[in-house]
Amino acid sequence: MLAEPVAAKHGLAAGEAGRPANADWTIDQGWDHYSAAEHATWKTLFERQTKLLPGRACDEFVQGMKDLPIGADQIPDFRALSDVLMKRTGWQVVAVPGLVPDDVFFEHLANRRFPAGHFIRKPHELDYLEEPDVFHDVFGHVPMLMNPAIADFIQAYGQGGLRAQQLGCLPQLARVYWYTIEFGLLQQRDGLRIYGAGIASSFTESVFCLDSPSPNRVRFDLERVMRTHYRIDDFQESYFVIRDLDELLDFTRVDFAPLYQRALNARELQPGDLLPDDVLFQRGDGSYHRARKA
Repeated sequence: MLAEPVAAKHGLAAGEAGRPANADWTIDQGWDHYSAAEHATWKTLFERQTKLLPGRACDEFVQGMKDLPIGADQIPDFRALSDVLMKRTGWQVVAVPGLVPDDVFFEHLANRRFPAGHFIRKPHELDYLEEPDVFHDVFGHVPMLMNPAIADFIQAYGQGGLRAQQLGCLPQLARVYWYTIEFGLLQQRDGLRIYGAGIASSFTESVFCLDSPSPNRVRFDLERVMRTHYRIDDFQESYFVIRDLDELLDFTRVDFAPLYQRALNARELQPGDLLPDDVLFQRGDGSYHRARKA
């Protein structure tokens, strides 16, 4: 779960002190400098998540994990990941100190470079961090980059992000990324499955998103999602479900400009709101977030 910090800050969270010398914010991963304790933290995270995800993660995530040089014993080397990714989908993984400015992020994605935080959370923060670390970025995101549909969609998202900045519609586009690449579910022949990295890398949300009666599970609608706020401090109140990964490619052929205008002129929706025309897989009872407020 991405949450408020209690640990050392990285990237943008660290202010100017965390800004690298390179204009694109890339740094050397410094793989040789990871400590035994850091590799051990990766091992703990990796082993508990790989035990949990069978029957929860989508087939494409499982296959991507099998095909990549990712294992339990050590933090992956971005160069080895990139060698495999480049041959499969033309992507590479580049190290950054943490969160980067929007324009830098979009520029990387538009050129099939995935910026991944090089640091790893502390052992006492396994489920609690402010910004994406190497486990979230590599374990959560990189297996899906082995899939051609996701690979093309994220590149198109980077290109669209640069345009959305010019149109003043970045919040609307960011919601699309959040409810797909970070916290998306898809229909699979044997039920709903996880493809979003924010879920796949979270031990607790991997269970909550599929098993809890609390959240809404709603058929994905692009314009509706553009209007919907999301939670950055807790589990999602609503998850949006696509039929398959090819549906994401359909979105790359849509003219977003009129959708932005309609979304800007429509009522903003809170994370748990439901609309009369929503297609529901499950109407959540809201019990989790109601208890949190009590």
